[in-house]
Amino acid sequence: MPRAVYLVMTTDPSIVTRAEQPYVGVRSAVTMETISTIADRIPELFGWLASHGVAPAGPPFLRYRMIDMDRRLDIEAGVPVAAATGDDQVHVDVLPAGRYVTLTHVGHFDGLAATTGELLAWAAGEGLTWDMTETPDGQAWNCRLEIYVTNPAEQPDPATWETQLAFRLAD
Repeated sequence: MPRAVYLVMTTDPSIVTRAEQPYVGVRSAVTMETISTIADRIPELFGWLASHGVAPAGPPFLRYRMIDMDRRLDIEAGVPVAAATGDDQVHVDVLPAGRYVTLTHVGHFDGLAATTGELLAWAAGEGLTWDMTETPDGQAWNCRLEIYVTNPAEQPDPATWETQLAFRLAD
């Protein structure tokens, strides 16, 4: 069966300062083939928030902690909150304050890998340094986010889905 082709647009990259942001999340090691298993846990987080009377303070995201594209990725699915406590289902953490390179991807999630590559190439061309360390297990990122601005359940047209990439720069 032929794969659908979607038009993808992006905004120009920019550097912004983000404040510290607490969140609740779940973490998992996945591969590129199983990455959807962590993204599929986002509704579980919203259910946990609702059952604990905690309102989301922003759109959900994936936080890439460790990246080795050929072997495994250590990723958190998270939802920003004003304040919360975790339990045996979710943990509480904080997205660090700092300078981030951001870019908005408009289109299907299938285009995010290419958009990410474009963002990384742009930053390299600008001489920017990421808040990331190369390790034997892969790239350890302090904060590399895919923020899902559009909820596909509310907006079924993938051509309109907005995903913001926000990658923290080294101090």
